Amino acid sequence: MGHRLSKIYTRTGDDGTTGLGDGSRIAKDDLRMEAIGTVDELNSHIGLLLAELDNADVLTPLLSRIQHDLFDLGGELAVPGYTLLEAGRIEEIEQNLDKLNEDLPPLKNFILPGGNRPAAQCHTARAVCRRAERCLVGLSKSAELTEASPKYLNRLSDFLFVAARLLARRNGDQEVLWLPADKR
Repeated sequence: MGHRLSKIYTRTGDDGTTGLGDGSRIAKDDLRMEAIGTVDELNSHIGLLLAELDNADVLTPLLSRIQHDLFDLGGELAVPGYTLLEAGRIEEIEQNLDKLNEDLPPLKNFILPGGNRPAAQCHTARAVCRRAERCLVGLSKSAELTEASPKYLNRLSDFLFVAARLLARRNGDQEVLWLPADKR
């Protein structure tokens, strides 16, 4: 592959617009750009989470694959009408989620974000994932999106919740349980 970005700044966005992959230009505050930016932010949070994990961790290859999926999703959003994210990835996320959830105890309380640094970072990624999903739902009211994209993010937020539970219980750590006001 040749040099795709030989010049980083173009000055074309100085007027408050940005170019999409199909050549069209839209406002930087357009819902599509909000969705692209939020998916990018989610990918960055997963990168931070990966920096906390060992390469041999069971979550590392799963999260690495998710980062590629999110980059594909961003590409779809940047090129209206283009499909990159495979619908089959939703089922793979579900299967991985089920495997991770097998050994966790059933939930009896709500869980607060935290427990340890990797778990807290995973909860942050989960919260941003839910925001990205909301952005896609909002965008879908005015633009055609693939059916898989919001479903993928919905499943991914569930996956990140279970991964955070797993991470919080590592090395003798515990999940942080929410307590009702009368029990604090």
